[in-house]
Amino acid sequence: MTDKKELNIKETFELFKNKKTTPVELAKVCFEKITNLNHELNAFVKVLNSNALDAAEESQKRFEAGNPKGLLDGVPIAIKDNIAIEGIETAAASKILQGFVPPYEATVITKLKEAGAVILGKTNLDEFAMGSSTETSVFGPTKNPHDKTRVPGGSSGGSAVAVASGMSPLAIGSDTGGSIRQPASFCGIVGFKPTYGLVSRYGLFAMASSLDQIGPMARSVEDVEILFEAISGYDPKDSTSLKEEIRNKKIEIRDLKIGIPNEYFAEGLDPKVKKVIEQAISKFKEMGAEIKEVSLPNSKYALSCYYIIMPVEVASNLARYDGIKYGYSEIKNSELRIKNLLDVYLKSRSSGFGKEAKRRIMLGTYTSSAGYIDQYYNKAQKVRSLVKKDFDKVFQEVDFILGPVAPTTAFKIGEKTTDPLTMYLSDIYTIAVNLAGLPAISVPCKKVDDLPVGLQIIGPQFSDFKIFDLAKKYEGVKDGLQGA
Repeated sequence: MTDKKELNIKETFELFKNKKTTPVELAKVCFEKITNLNHELNAFVKVLNSNALDAAEESQKRFEAGNPKGLLDGVPIAIKDNIAIEGIETAAASKILQGFVPPYEATVITKLKEAGAVILGKTNLDEFAMGSSTETSVFGPTKNPHDKTRVPGGSSGGSAVAVASGMSPLAIGSDTGGSIRQPASFCGIVGFKPTYGLVSRYGLFAMASSLDQIGPMARSVEDVEILFEAISGYDPKDSTSLKEEIRNKKIEIRDLKIGIPNEYFAEGLDPKVKKVIEQAISKFKEMGAEIKEVSLPNSKYALSCYYIIMPVEVASNLARYDGIKYGYSEIKNSELRIKNLLDVYLKSRSSGFGKEAKRRIMLGTYTSSAGYIDQYYNKAQKVRSLVKKDFDKVFQEVDFILGPVAPTTAFKIGEKTTDPLTMYLSDIYTIAVNLAGLPAISVPCKKVDDLPVGLQIIGPQFSDFKIFDLAKKYEGVKDGLQGA
């Protein structure tokens, strides 16, 4: 059988349909790769062998009967471990959720099962999706398959590595400030952050509810598009879900105006990364698009704005983990003397949360407390509105925005863990998109020193399918950029 790493969804479907291979065989190939690679890369934190093989057998029966559910039937997929699967332990890479088995299921999981996808297992992430390197996980760091001394990005690092290493053809991640796009860039795959509200967040363990968005990751734009279509749609279980119907739309590149923000090419961008992104932009010009310099003046405030709003929502969302209802608790620790209920809270949360989670909870509690909420949180929300207005204004002049995903290639494991600010700066080009609720994609372009670099394409609200079409056009001409 052809190495599944080289197969896309449509090719896989044809192989199943023509009985050249079966869903069970493909699942076994994936598990073999996981067995061979995961002990070193640490992408999967839980492998669902029996569940996956049962699902693959059911899929195989449908193909044998000539009634497959669709393109995703029998196709393996990896799921980030902050997305609930009923009956499967889900920890969000945190000790505080040790042993928690959700009695419910995320809407995206229900949709994937209805489409016949085969769930291989749960992937590693930064604790509660708080990070840009997948180093803050209670399960240990995930390693970049291109260079095992480097991070894969975060927080969806496990999902990115699962796809990039060939352990799974598809994966689901979540993106709060760049957590799909940045690891996609670092690992050389495609990662898409949809318009906020188009994919249900029900069953996603919330970090920052107004920013979180589930999205697809794969080796090609077409596969990401197919996966997005399967998981998107209105969901009454999610109060932020939108009823907006968006359809697959084709674009004519010669009719396009593409904006290049001055602020995304300023100080802080690695010169080698800048050169590669500029080469990618030149490809769009060669295809006939009009390239225009634009300005997003308030983007310089996006990082500080994000790191006020996000911790406030983190502090609120993580308050439910109290050592009482579920997950980790110090009550059973016989070495500790629990005096009262407050003791349970303090000891369980102190022991259960990692450093980064504690840092964000404390920051959020402080900035939302009486006397400071107007000074910090309310002001940050006003800045957020200005960031969105910048995008609205620019999209009156251009159709899309192009730029880098991250200022550098993948950095060394441990390089930024002692300096949170430098770690936060890894998301400087992605955070504004989440603040504005816009769709954006990371597409691989040329490598720098054998490390992948992603091109970011940002579009206005509900332009998700137009972004796919533009990204596919770039995929078709980028071959001249490949190689270091």
